[in-house]
Amino acid sequence: MAGRTNLVVGTPHGAVRGGYEHGIAVFRGVPYAAPPFGPRRFRPPVPPEPWDGVRDAGSFGPTAPKPPYSEAFAQYLSDPAIPGDDCLNLNVWTPEPGPGARLPVLVWLHGGALTRGSSAVPVYDGRTFARDGVVCVSVNYRLGVEGYGLFPDAPANAGLRDQLAALKWVHESIAAFGGDPDRVTLAGQSAGAISTGALLAAPRAHGLFRRAVLQSGAPEAADRDKVRRMVRRMASRLKIPATAEAFAAADRDQLLRAQAEVGRLSSPVLGGPAFGIVVDGDVLPRDPLEALVEGGAAPGVDLLMGWTRDEYRLWLVPGGLLERVDRLGAVALAGARARVHCGNEVVRGYRAVHAGAAETVGQLVTDHLLRIPMHRLADARPGSSYVYEFAWPSGLPGLGACHALELGFVFDSGDTPDSRRLAGERAPRELADAMHGAWVRFAETGDPGWTAWDATHPVRVFGDGAPHTAYGPRDAEFDLWQADVTMRGMRSRRLVRR
Repeated sequence: MAGRTNLVVGTPHGAVRGGYEHGIAVFRGVPYAAPPFGPRRFRPPVPPEPWDGVRDAGSFGPTAPKPPYSEAFAQYLSDPAIPGDDCLNLNVWTPEPGPGARLPVLVWLHGGALTRGSSAVPVYDGRTFARDGVVCVSVNYRLGVEGYGLFPDAPANAGLRDQLAALKWVHESIAAFGGDPDRVTLAGQSAGAISTGALLAAPRAHGLFRRAVLQSGAPEAADRDKVRRMVRRMASRLKIPATAEAFAAADRDQLLRAQAEVGRLSSPVLGGPAFGIVVDGDVLPRDPLEALVEGGAAPGVDLLMGWTRDEYRLWLVPGGLLERVDRLGAVALAGARARVHCGNEVVRGYRAVHAGAAETVGQLVTDHLLRIPMHRLADARPGSSYVYEFAWPSGLPGLGACHALELGFVFDSGDTPDSRRLAGERAPRELADAMHGAWVRFAETGDPGWTAWDATHPVRVFGDGAPHTAYGPRDAEFDLWQADVTMRGMRSRRLVRR
Protein backbone atom coordinates (compact mmCIF):
# COMPACT_ATOMS: atom_id res chain seq x y z
CA MET A 1 0.00 0.00 0.00
CA ALA A 2 1.16 3.51 -0.80
CA GLY A 3 2.18 5.45 2.30
CA ARG A 4 1.61 2.44 4.54
CA THR A 5 1.81 2.95 8.32
CA ASN A 6 1.14 0.71 11.26
CA LEU A 7 -2.59 1.50 11.38
CA VAL A 8 -4.41 -1.11 13.50
CA VAL A 9 -8.14 -1.18 14.38
CA GLY A 10 -9.96 -3.79 16.44
CA THR A 11 -13.09 -5.62 15.26
CA PRO A 12 -15.25 -8.17 17.15
CA HIS A 13 -13.30 -10.97 15.45
CA GLY A 14 -9.76 -9.63 15.68
CA ALA A 15 -7.53 -6.68 14.84
CA VAL A 16 -6.86 -5.55 11.25
CA ARG A 17 -4.04 -3.47 9.84
CA GLY A 18 -4.74 -0.93 7.12
CA GLY A 19 -2.79 2.01 5.80
CA TYR A 20 -3.05 5.57 4.52
CA GLU A 21 -3.54 6.44 0.87
CA HIS A 22 -3.69 10.12 -0.10
CA GLY A 23 -4.42 10.95 3.53
CA ILE A 24 -7.31 8.46 3.80
CA ALA A 25 -7.17 5.35 6.00
CA VAL A 26 -8.07 2.26 3.98
CA PHE A 27 -8.84 -1.28 5.15
CA ARG A 28 -9.53 -3.88 2.47
CA GLY A 29 -10.73 -7.47 2.55
CA VAL A 30 -12.00 -7.41 6.15
CA PRO A 31 -14.11 -10.57 6.76
CA TYR A 32 -17.62 -10.04 8.09
CA ALA A 33 -18.61 -13.73 7.79
CA ALA A 34 -16.91 -17.10 7.41
CA PRO A 35 -16.07 -18.51 3.94
CA PRO A 36 -19.40 -19.84 2.51
CA PHE A 37 -18.01 -23.15 1.23
CA GLY A 38 -17.62 -26.71 2.45
CA PRO A 39 -20.40 -27.44 4.96
CA ARG A 40 -21.46 -23.76 4.84
CA ARG A 41 -22.20 -23.76 1.10
CA PHE A 42 -25.75 -22.64 0.24
CA ARG A 43 -26.30 -21.93 3.95
CA PRO A 44 -26.88 -18.63 5.80
CA PRO A 45 -23.69 -16.77 6.72
CA VAL A 46 -22.04 -17.32 10.10
CA PRO A 47 -19.48 -15.10 11.87
CA PRO A 48 -15.84 -15.58 10.91
CA GLU A 49 -13.53 -17.54 13.16
CA PRO A 50 -11.74 -15.11 15.49
CA TRP A 51 -8.05 -14.67 14.74
CA ASP A 52 -5.06 -13.96 16.94
CA GLY A 53 -2.63 -11.17 16.27
CA VAL A 54 -3.23 -8.58 13.55
CA ARG A 55 -4.72 -9.49 10.17
CA ASP A 56 -3.41 -7.64 7.13
CA ALA A 57 -6.10 -5.55 5.39
CA GLY A 58 -3.94 -4.09 2.65
CA SER A 59 -5.53 -5.74 -0.40
CA PHE A 60 -9.00 -6.45 -1.72
CA GLY A 61 -10.24 -9.81 -0.55
CA PRO A 62 -11.49 -12.67 -2.74
CA THR A 63 -14.54 -11.97 -4.88
CA ALA A 64 -17.58 -14.24 -5.01
CA PRO A 65 -17.55 -16.88 -7.77
CA LYS A 66 -18.97 -15.41 -10.99
CA PRO A 67 -18.72 -15.88 -14.74
CA PRO A 68 -16.96 -13.12 -16.70
CA TYR A 69 -18.91 -10.61 -18.75
CA SER A 70 -19.35 -11.44 -22.40
CA GLU A 71 -16.93 -9.69 -24.74
CA ALA A 72 -19.69 -7.28 -25.80
CA PHE A 73 -20.23 -6.05 -22.23
CA ALA A 74 -16.61 -6.34 -21.04
CA GLN A 75 -15.62 -3.44 -23.30
CA TYR A 76 -17.81 -1.18 -21.14
CA LEU A 77 -17.78 -2.77 -17.67
CA SER A 78 -14.81 -3.92 -15.60
CA ASP A 79 -15.22 -6.81 -13.17
CA PRO A 80 -12.05 -7.95 -11.36
CA ALA A 81 -12.03 -11.55 -10.17
CA ILE A 82 -9.88 -12.33 -7.12
CA PRO A 83 -9.54 -16.03 -6.25
CA GLY A 84 -10.14 -17.48 -2.79
CA ASP A 85 -12.93 -18.83 -0.59
CA ASP A 86 -13.00 -15.99 1.97
CA CYS A 87 -15.27 -13.87 -0.25
CA LEU A 88 -17.61 -12.49 2.42
CA ASN A 89 -15.50 -9.42 3.07
CA LEU A 90 -15.77 -5.66 2.97
CA ASN A 91 -13.62 -2.55 2.63
CA VAL A 92 -13.53 0.64 4.70
CA TRP A 93 -12.31 4.11 3.72
CA THR A 94 -12.24 6.58 6.60
CA PRO A 95 -10.71 10.04 7.12
CA GLU A 96 -10.47 9.65 10.87
CA PRO A 97 -10.19 6.11 12.30
CA GLY A 98 -11.06 6.00 15.96
CA PRO A 99 -14.20 5.82 18.12
CA GLY A 100 -14.44 9.57 18.74
CA ALA A 101 -15.09 10.74 15.17
CA ARG A 102 -18.75 9.59 14.81
CA LEU A 103 -18.88 10.40 11.09
CA PRO A 104 -21.76 9.51 8.75
CA VAL A 105 -21.39 6.15 6.99
CA LEU A 106 -22.28 5.05 3.45
CA VAL A 107 -22.53 1.27 2.86
CA TRP A 108 -22.30 0.38 -0.85
CA LEU A 109 -23.89 -2.71 -2.47
CA HIS A 110 -22.56 -3.24 -6.00
CA GLY A 111 -24.66 -4.08 -9.05
CA GLY A 112 -24.26 -6.80 -11.66
CA ALA A 113 -27.66 -8.53 -11.99
CA LEU A 114 -26.88 -10.53 -8.81
CA THR A 115 -24.50 -12.61 -10.92
CA ARG A 116 -21.46 -10.34 -11.41
CA GLY A 117 -19.68 -7.40 -9.85
CA SER A 118 -17.69 -6.90 -6.65
CA SER A 119 -16.43 -4.27 -4.25
CA ALA A 120 -13.07 -4.29 -6.08
CA VAL A 121 -14.44 -2.50 -9.18
CA PRO A 122 -12.24 0.64 -9.42
CA VAL A 123 -15.21 2.94 -10.06
CA TYR A 124 -16.39 2.21 -6.48
CA ASP A 125 -13.29 3.70 -4.84
CA GLY A 126 -14.58 5.09 -1.53
CA ARG A 127 -11.69 7.53 -1.10
CA THR A 128 -13.71 10.51 -2.36
CA PHE A 129 -16.51 9.96 0.16
CA ALA A 130 -13.94 9.71 2.97
CA ARG A 131 -12.22 12.83 1.62
CA ASP A 132 -15.53 14.65 2.13
CA GLY A 133 -16.18 13.38 5.64
CA VAL A 134 -18.20 10.17 5.04
CA VAL A 135 -16.90 6.74 6.04
CA CYS A 136 -17.43 4.47 3.01
CA VAL A 137 -17.92 0.70 3.26
CA SER A 138 -18.22 -1.53 0.18
CA VAL A 139 -19.41 -5.14 0.44
CA ASN A 140 -18.92 -8.44 -1.36
CA TYR A 141 -21.78 -10.94 -1.21
CA ARG A 142 -22.61 -14.29 -2.80
CA LEU A 143 -23.79 -14.14 -6.41
CA GLY A 144 -25.68 -16.24 -8.93
CA VAL A 145 -26.67 -19.75 -7.95
CA GLU A 146 -24.45 -19.59 -4.84
CA GLY A 147 -26.36 -16.57 -3.53
CA TYR A 148 -29.81 -16.74 -5.13
CA GLY A 149 -30.43 -20.31 -6.23
CA LEU A 150 -33.76 -21.67 -5.04
CA PHE A 151 -33.52 -25.23 -3.69
CA PRO A 152 -35.83 -27.54 -1.74
CA ASP A 153 -33.07 -28.35 0.77
CA ALA A 154 -31.58 -24.89 1.55
CA PRO A 155 -32.82 -21.48 2.73
CA ALA A 156 -33.47 -18.89 0.02
CA ASN A 157 -31.73 -15.55 -0.45
CA ALA A 158 -28.24 -16.45 0.79
CA GLY A 159 -26.80 -13.33 -0.86
CA LEU A 160 -29.38 -11.09 0.83
CA ARG A 161 -28.53 -12.75 4.14
CA ASP A 162 -24.87 -11.93 3.46
CA GLN A 163 -25.75 -8.26 3.00
CA LEU A 164 -27.72 -8.33 6.26
CA ALA A 165 -24.71 -9.86 8.04
CA ALA A 166 -22.50 -7.07 6.62
CA LEU A 167 -24.91 -4.43 7.93
CA LYS A 168 -24.80 -6.05 11.36
CA TRP A 169 -20.99 -5.97 11.21
CA VAL A 170 -21.16 -2.26 10.39
CA HIS A 171 -23.52 -1.64 13.30
CA GLU A 172 -21.20 -3.41 15.72
CA SER A 173 -17.80 -2.39 14.34
CA ILE A 174 -17.88 0.87 12.41
CA ALA A 175 -17.40 3.15 15.44
CA ALA A 176 -13.83 1.86 15.78
CA PHE A 177 -13.20 3.08 12.21
CA GLY A 178 -14.60 6.55 12.88
CA GLY A 179 -18.21 5.95 11.81
CA ASP A 180 -21.49 6.57 13.59
CA PRO A 181 -23.63 3.39 13.64
CA ASP A 182 -26.71 5.57 14.06
CA ARG A 183 -26.02 7.51 10.82
CA VAL A 184 -25.70 4.74 8.24
CA THR A 185 -26.89 5.20 4.65
CA LEU A 186 -27.39 1.98 2.67
CA ALA A 187 -26.82 2.58 -1.04
CA GLY A 188 -26.70 0.49 -4.20
CA GLN A 189 -27.07 0.56 -7.94
CA SER A 190 -29.03 -1.86 -10.16
CA ALA A 191 -28.99 -5.23 -8.33
CA GLY A 192 -27.49 -3.38 -5.38
CA ALA A 193 -30.48 -1.02 -5.37
CA ILE A 194 -32.91 -3.95 -5.61
CA SER A 195 -31.09 -5.45 -2.63
CA THR A 196 -31.36 -2.15 -0.78
CA GLY A 197 -35.11 -2.14 -1.43
CA ALA A 198 -35.40 -5.68 -0.06
CA LEU A 199 -33.44 -4.75 3.06
CA LEU A 200 -35.69 -1.73 3.56
CA ALA A 201 -38.58 -4.19 3.76
CA ALA A 202 -36.76 -6.85 5.79
CA PRO A 203 -37.79 -6.74 9.48
CA ARG A 204 -34.36 -8.01 10.58
CA ALA A 205 -32.68 -4.98 9.01
CA HIS A 206 -34.80 -2.50 10.96
CA GLY A 207 -32.58 -0.05 12.81
CA LEU A 208 -29.40 -0.96 10.93
CA PHE A 209 -29.55 2.05 8.59
CA ARG A 210 -31.20 5.46 8.66
CA ARG A 211 -31.19 6.40 4.98
CA ALA A 212 -31.22 4.55 1.67
CA VAL A 213 -30.16 5.27 -1.91
CA LEU A 214 -31.67 3.31 -4.81
CA GLN A 215 -29.91 3.97 -8.13
CA SER A 216 -31.57 2.34 -11.16
CA GLY A 217 -33.16 -0.46 -9.19
CA ALA A 218 -36.60 -0.53 -7.55
CA PRO A 219 -37.76 -2.78 -4.71
CA GLU A 220 -39.00 -6.04 -6.20
CA ALA A 221 -39.30 -9.76 -5.58
CA ALA A 222 -38.47 -12.20 -8.34
CA ASP A 223 -40.96 -14.81 -9.46
CA ARG A 224 -40.03 -18.04 -7.67
CA ASP A 225 -40.80 -20.17 -10.74
CA LYS A 226 -38.47 -18.02 -12.84
CA VAL A 227 -35.62 -18.60 -10.40
CA ARG A 228 -36.42 -22.32 -10.21
CA ARG A 229 -36.19 -22.52 -14.01
CA MET A 230 -32.65 -21.19 -13.84
CA VAL A 231 -31.70 -23.86 -11.31
CA ARG A 232 -33.45 -26.66 -13.20
CA ARG A 233 -31.86 -25.69 -16.51
CA MET A 234 -28.46 -25.63 -14.86
CA ALA A 235 -29.15 -29.01 -13.29
CA SER A 236 -30.17 -30.42 -16.67
CA ARG A 237 -26.93 -29.24 -18.28
CA LEU A 238 -24.88 -30.61 -15.42
CA LYS A 239 -26.91 -33.86 -15.26
CA ILE A 240 -27.42 -33.56 -11.51
CA PRO A 241 -30.51 -33.15 -9.28
CA ALA A 242 -31.76 -29.60 -8.69
CA THR A 243 -30.81 -29.67 -5.01
CA ALA A 244 -28.33 -27.72 -2.93
CA GLU A 245 -26.63 -30.97 -1.93
CA ALA A 246 -25.99 -31.92 -5.56
CA PHE A 247 -24.89 -28.41 -6.55
CA ALA A 248 -22.51 -28.24 -3.58
CA ALA A 249 -20.80 -31.41 -4.83
CA ALA A 250 -20.42 -30.08 -8.38
CA ASP A 251 -17.26 -28.50 -9.76
CA ARG A 252 -17.38 -24.75 -9.21
CA ASP A 253 -16.12 -23.82 -12.68
CA GLN A 254 -18.70 -26.10 -14.31
CA LEU A 255 -21.43 -24.42 -12.27
CA LEU A 256 -20.32 -21.01 -13.51
CA ARG A 257 -20.23 -22.14 -17.14
CA ALA A 258 -23.71 -23.66 -16.86
CA GLN A 259 -25.00 -20.50 -15.18
CA ALA A 260 -23.62 -18.29 -17.95
CA GLU A 261 -25.13 -20.52 -20.65
CA VAL A 262 -28.65 -20.67 -19.23
CA GLY A 263 -28.65 -16.96 -18.31
CA ARG A 264 -27.91 -15.60 -21.79
CA LEU A 265 -31.48 -14.32 -22.24
CA SER A 266 -31.92 -12.86 -18.77
CA SER A 267 -31.49 -9.18 -19.63
CA PRO A 268 -34.15 -6.76 -18.29
CA VAL A 269 -35.49 -6.20 -21.81
CA LEU A 270 -35.66 -9.85 -22.86
CA GLY A 271 -36.99 -11.01 -19.49
CA GLY A 272 -35.60 -14.55 -19.62
CA PRO A 273 -35.06 -16.72 -16.53
CA ALA A 274 -32.84 -15.00 -14.00
CA PHE A 275 -31.73 -15.10 -10.40
CA GLY A 276 -33.45 -12.72 -8.04
CA ILE A 277 -34.46 -12.04 -4.47
CA VAL A 278 -37.61 -13.97 -3.57
CA VAL A 279 -40.24 -13.72 -0.86
CA ASP A 280 -39.12 -16.44 1.55
CA GLY A 281 -41.37 -16.04 4.58
CA ASP A 282 -38.27 -15.45 6.70
CA VAL A 283 -35.84 -12.65 5.89
CA LEU A 284 -38.28 -11.24 3.32
CA PRO A 285 -41.83 -12.05 4.43
CA ARG A 286 -43.64 -10.18 1.62
CA ASP A 287 -43.04 -8.34 -1.65
CA PRO A 288 -40.74 -5.42 -0.74
CA LEU A 289 -42.51 -2.79 -2.84
CA GLU A 290 -45.88 -3.70 -1.38
CA ALA A 291 -44.39 -3.78 2.14
CA LEU A 292 -43.01 -0.27 1.65
CA VAL A 293 -46.00 1.23 -0.18
CA GLU A 294 -48.85 -0.44 1.70
CA GLY A 295 -47.32 -2.00 4.79
CA GLY A 296 -45.45 0.95 6.27
CA ALA A 297 -42.08 -0.84 6.32
CA ALA A 298 -38.91 1.12 7.18
CA PRO A 299 -40.62 4.04 8.92
CA GLY A 300 -38.49 7.14 9.26
CA VAL A 301 -35.92 6.07 6.63
CA ASP A 302 -35.10 8.85 4.14
CA LEU A 303 -34.92 7.81 0.49
CA LEU A 304 -32.89 9.07 -2.47
CA MET A 305 -33.76 7.28 -5.70
CA GLY A 306 -33.68 7.67 -9.44
CA TRP A 307 -32.71 6.44 -12.86
CA THR A 308 -30.76 7.33 -15.98
CA ARG A 309 -32.63 8.75 -18.95
CA ASP A 310 -31.58 5.96 -21.34
CA GLU A 311 -31.14 2.97 -19.00
CA TYR A 312 -32.00 0.50 -21.75
CA ARG A 313 -29.09 1.45 -24.00
CA LEU A 314 -26.61 -0.54 -21.91
CA TRP A 315 -28.89 -3.56 -22.28
CA LEU A 316 -29.38 -3.14 -26.05
CA VAL A 317 -26.30 -1.46 -27.56
CA PRO A 318 -23.64 -4.12 -26.76
CA GLY A 319 -23.83 -6.90 -29.31
CA GLY A 320 -26.02 -4.93 -31.73
CA LEU A 321 -29.34 -5.79 -30.06
CA LEU A 322 -30.61 -2.21 -30.51
CA GLU A 323 -30.53 -2.53 -34.30
CA ARG A 324 -32.15 -5.97 -34.21
CA VAL A 325 -35.03 -4.69 -32.08
CA ASP A 326 -35.57 -1.81 -34.50
CA ARG A 327 -35.68 -4.24 -37.43
CA LEU A 328 -38.27 -6.39 -35.65
CA GLY A 329 -40.56 -3.35 -35.38
CA ALA A 330 -44.13 -4.41 -34.56
CA VAL A 331 -42.99 -7.86 -33.39
CA ALA A 332 -40.68 -6.25 -30.83
CA LEU A 333 -43.46 -3.92 -29.66
CA ALA A 334 -45.82 -6.85 -29.20
CA GLY A 335 -43.15 -8.65 -27.19
CA ALA A 336 -42.61 -5.58 -25.04
CA ARG A 337 -46.33 -5.28 -24.39
CA ALA A 338 -46.36 -8.88 -23.16
CA ARG A 339 -43.19 -8.27 -21.14
CA VAL A 340 -44.60 -5.29 -19.24
CA HIS A 341 -48.28 -6.42 -19.16
CA CYS A 342 -49.79 -3.26 -20.62
CA GLY A 343 -52.55 -2.55 -23.12
CA ASN A 344 -52.40 -1.22 -26.68
CA GLU A 345 -53.13 2.36 -25.63
CA VAL A 346 -49.91 2.50 -23.61
CA VAL A 347 -47.83 1.23 -26.54
CA ARG A 348 -49.51 3.69 -28.93
CA GLY A 349 -48.86 6.55 -26.53
CA TYR A 350 -45.16 5.69 -26.27
CA ARG A 351 -44.79 5.31 -30.02
CA ALA A 352 -46.14 8.85 -30.44
CA VAL A 353 -43.35 10.21 -28.24
CA HIS A 354 -40.32 7.99 -28.85
CA ALA A 355 -38.52 7.40 -32.14
CA GLY A 356 -38.19 3.83 -33.36
CA ALA A 357 -39.15 0.45 -31.97
CA ALA A 358 -36.00 0.01 -29.88
CA GLU A 359 -36.38 3.31 -28.02
CA THR A 360 -40.09 2.65 -27.47
CA VAL A 361 -39.40 -0.85 -26.14
CA GLY A 362 -36.53 0.40 -23.99
CA GLN A 363 -38.54 3.19 -22.40
CA LEU A 364 -41.54 0.92 -21.83
CA VAL A 365 -39.41 -1.63 -20.01
CA THR A 366 -37.54 1.05 -18.05
CA ASP A 367 -40.80 2.61 -16.87
CA HIS A 368 -42.22 -0.80 -15.96
CA LEU A 369 -39.13 -1.87 -13.99
CA LEU A 370 -37.91 1.41 -12.53
CA ARG A 371 -39.77 4.67 -12.94
CA ILE A 372 -43.30 3.53 -12.10
CA PRO A 373 -42.30 1.53 -8.98
CA MET A 374 -40.21 4.48 -7.79
CA HIS A 375 -43.10 6.86 -8.40
CA ARG A 376 -45.29 4.58 -6.28
CA LEU A 377 -42.68 4.45 -3.55
CA ALA A 378 -42.18 8.22 -3.52
CA ASP A 379 -45.95 8.82 -3.54
CA ALA A 380 -46.24 6.63 -0.43
CA ARG A 381 -43.45 8.52 1.37
CA PRO A 382 -43.77 12.22 0.48
CA GLY A 383 -41.57 14.65 2.33
CA SER A 384 -38.79 12.11 2.93
CA SER A 385 -38.18 10.94 -0.66
CA TYR A 386 -35.90 12.65 -3.16
CA VAL A 387 -36.00 11.68 -6.85
CA TYR A 388 -33.40 12.32 -9.56
CA GLU A 389 -32.78 11.63 -13.24
CA PHE A 390 -29.31 11.36 -14.79
CA ALA A 391 -29.40 12.77 -18.32
CA TRP A 392 -25.80 13.31 -19.44
CA PRO A 393 -25.04 11.25 -22.58
CA SER A 394 -21.87 9.18 -22.74
CA GLY A 395 -19.15 10.25 -25.11
CA LEU A 396 -19.23 6.75 -26.62
CA PRO A 397 -21.46 6.10 -29.66
CA GLY A 398 -25.01 4.95 -29.02
CA LEU A 399 -24.91 4.70 -25.21
CA GLY A 400 -26.68 7.94 -24.33
CA ALA A 401 -27.40 8.34 -20.62
CA CYS A 402 -27.28 4.58 -20.11
CA HIS A 403 -27.52 2.27 -17.13
CA ALA A 404 -24.50 2.53 -14.74
CA LEU A 405 -23.14 5.69 -16.37
CA GLU A 406 -23.88 7.80 -13.29
CA LEU A 407 -21.58 5.71 -11.05
CA GLY A 408 -18.40 7.55 -11.99
CA PHE A 409 -20.11 10.83 -11.08
CA VAL A 410 -21.59 9.63 -7.78
CA PHE A 411 -18.18 8.30 -6.68
CA ASP A 412 -16.30 11.17 -8.34
CA SER A 413 -14.10 8.49 -9.93
CA GLY A 414 -14.33 9.70 -13.52
CA ASP A 415 -10.55 9.93 -13.82
CA THR A 416 -10.20 6.13 -13.62
CA PRO A 417 -9.76 4.18 -16.88
CA ASP A 418 -12.64 1.93 -15.79
CA SER A 419 -15.03 4.88 -15.58
CA ARG A 420 -13.93 6.12 -19.00
CA ARG A 421 -14.85 2.73 -20.48
CA LEU A 422 -18.47 3.78 -20.18
CA ALA A 423 -18.28 7.59 -20.17
CA GLY A 424 -15.60 8.26 -22.75
CA GLU A 425 -13.05 11.05 -22.37
CA ARG A 426 -15.23 14.15 -21.92
CA ALA A 427 -16.98 13.60 -18.59
CA PRO A 428 -17.62 17.08 -17.12
CA ARG A 429 -15.91 17.83 -13.80
CA GLU A 430 -18.75 20.07 -12.62
CA LEU A 431 -21.31 17.27 -13.01
CA ALA A 432 -19.27 14.99 -10.74
CA ASP A 433 -19.02 17.81 -8.20
CA ALA A 434 -22.80 18.26 -8.25
CA MET A 435 -23.77 14.58 -8.03
CA HIS A 436 -21.14 13.49 -5.56
CA GLY A 437 -21.88 16.53 -3.42
CA ALA A 438 -25.59 15.67 -3.36
CA TRP A 439 -24.87 12.11 -2.21
CA VAL A 440 -22.52 13.39 0.52
CA ARG A 441 -25.17 15.83 1.76
CA PHE A 442 -27.78 13.08 1.80
CA ALA A 443 -25.50 10.80 3.87
CA GLU A 444 -24.81 13.67 6.27
CA THR A 445 -28.29 15.19 6.66
CA GLY A 446 -30.90 13.23 4.69
CA ASP A 447 -31.37 16.19 2.31
CA PRO A 448 -29.43 16.08 -1.00
CA GLY A 449 -30.23 19.70 -1.79
CA TRP A 450 -33.51 19.84 -3.69
CA THR A 451 -37.23 19.71 -2.98
CA ALA A 452 -38.55 16.50 -1.46
CA TRP A 453 -41.22 14.59 -3.38
CA ASP A 454 -44.72 16.01 -3.14
CA ALA A 455 -47.81 16.36 -5.32
CA THR A 456 -45.84 18.37 -7.90
CA HIS A 457 -43.41 15.44 -8.50
CA PRO A 458 -40.09 17.32 -8.38
CA VAL A 459 -37.22 15.47 -10.08
CA ARG A 460 -33.63 16.71 -9.93
CA VAL A 461 -32.09 16.42 -13.38
CA PHE A 462 -28.32 15.96 -13.62
CA GLY A 463 -26.54 16.43 -16.92
CA ASP A 464 -29.13 18.23 -19.05
CA GLY A 465 -27.52 21.63 -18.68
CA ALA A 466 -26.89 22.82 -15.12
CA PRO A 467 -28.50 20.61 -12.43
CA HIS A 468 -32.10 21.71 -12.11
CA THR A 469 -35.43 20.54 -10.72
CA ALA A 470 -38.11 19.58 -13.23
CA TYR A 471 -41.68 19.19 -12.08
CA GLY A 472 -43.72 16.25 -13.31
CA PRO A 473 -41.42 15.16 -16.18
CA ARG A 474 -43.11 12.46 -18.25
CA ASP A 475 -46.18 12.42 -16.02
CA ALA A 476 -48.30 12.15 -19.18
CA GLU A 477 -46.75 8.75 -19.95
CA PHE A 478 -47.30 7.55 -16.40
CA ASP A 479 -50.92 8.64 -16.72
CA LEU A 480 -51.21 6.23 -19.68
CA TRP A 481 -50.22 3.37 -17.39
CA GLN A 482 -52.63 4.47 -14.68
CA ALA A 483 -55.50 4.72 -17.17
CA ASP A 484 -54.58 1.28 -18.53
CA VAL A 485 -54.58 -0.28 -15.05
CA THR A 486 -57.95 1.33 -14.30
CA MET A 487 -59.47 0.18 -17.60
CA ARG A 488 -58.25 -3.40 -17.18
CA GLY A 489 -59.58 -3.42 -13.64
CA MET A 490 -63.01 -2.34 -14.92
CA ARG A 491 -62.93 -5.09 -17.56
CA SER A 492 -62.01 -7.67 -14.93
CA ARG A 493 -64.91 -6.59 -12.73
CA ARG A 494 -67.31 -6.82 -15.68
CA LEU A 495 -66.11 -10.35 -16.43
CA VAL A 496 -66.58 -11.34 -12.78
CA ARG A 497 -70.14 -9.96 -12.78
CA ARG A 498 -70.94 -11.99 -15.88
